[in-house]
Amino acid sequence: MHNKNNITDKIFWVGTNDRRTQLFENYWPLPKGVAYNSYVIVDEKIAIVDTVEKGTMDEYLDNISEVLDGRKADYLIINHMEPDHSGSIRSLVERYPDMKIVGNKKTFPMLERFYGIKENLLEVQEGDQINLGAHQLNFYMVPMLHWPETMVTFESTNGILFSGDAFGAFGTLDGGIFDDELDLDYLDEEISRYYSNIVGKYGRPTQNALKKLAGFDIKMICATHGPIWRSHVADIIAKYDKWSQYKTDEGCVIVYSSMYGNTEKMADNIARQLVKKGIKKVRIHDSSKTHPSYIINDIFKYRGVILGSCAYNGDVFPTMETVINELEHIAIKDHVLGVFGSKSWGGGGLKRLNKFAEDIKWETIEATPEALCAPNAEDFDLCEALAEGMASRLKELYK
Repeated sequence: MHNKNNITDKIFWVGTNDRRTQLFENYWPLPKGVAYNSYVIVDEKIAIVDTVEKGTMDEYLDNISEVLDGRKADYLIINHMEPDHSGSIRSLVERYPDMKIVGNKKTFPMLERFYGIKENLLEVQEGDQINLGAHQLNFYMVPMLHWPETMVTFESTNGILFSGDAFGAFGTLDGGIFDDELDLDYLDEEISRYYSNIVGKYGRPTQNALKKLAGFDIKMICATHGPIWRSHVADIIAKYDKWSQYKTDEGCVIVYSSMYGNTEKMADNIARQLVKKGIKKVRIHDSSKTHPSYIINDIFKYRGVILGSCAYNGDVFPTMETVINELEHIAIKDHVLGVFGSKSWGGGGLKRLNKFAEDIKWETIEATPEALCAPNAEDFDLCEALAEGMASRLKELYK
């Protein structure tokens, strides 16, 4: 680490940056990398808060040694057991065998099953405290944000919330660790994409956690990924409040699958008609080229969603199937949906898209154009009707 990364004069960031991993959880693209954040509180007793993914463990252990300067850790706080945050626990236990491992009753079964650790455990419950000397740690349960054992640790002396995955982000910390040291415009999509894909399924637990945290005097948020929030605490909390209530802006996301360009022509026509009818925020994605995480991120932003698919062996195109499976899994709420498609002889993708519309229970637009081979004038008229229905409904909702 060479230079200690102080959060306060006694609290340190000892995390790592990962610019090598291509896919987070072997699924989500990491074009800007990811940071694994861990923290050390140096007092009469020393506490480490969360750990890092095992692939960056050597650097992590060096960072801790530099901060501790020969002292031993007394406590390891486990807010979340997912392996990108718990992956170095076994190595820490080997280095500091007398260290107490702090978690709740749902933490320890996972700890044993992941790492075979079942000794030196200190169970905490809602509102319990550990006094380190000048620093007092307070523990609060936030189940399903986004695993059942998840809790947060509030260091009340300085008003620091160690929040686990909540308020996190994709992207490495390039030269700074605080929000006001970094280019948040550069990280903006990685902040929202992290929420929409990692936390987004759990809107109600997020709301429950926000209500619980509302009474805390939070001056800083130390998440396990992304920037440390000190200048934009209210802003990131407000974003989580908006996103977890599925509040959206006026706009429309068009996602299409097209083998030979005919369904794409329909998508472009619908987009043009939307813009002509006053919807300026239109985002078009080819499901074969755009990872679902970016599509889902846009759908969290905008109320309108239009899905179109060519036929593939009498069914929906495989990459569109992936998109709608993701949407069904995350269970995003409160959108307006339109569907369209194309086919060459028998059945096409529209049947599957209509079934998706039925299952997802979003409000739907009546017009559902389906071209036979290439779209003709009548098909484009139906595309215009779909666009007009979507634009009218969005305008009504946001007037």
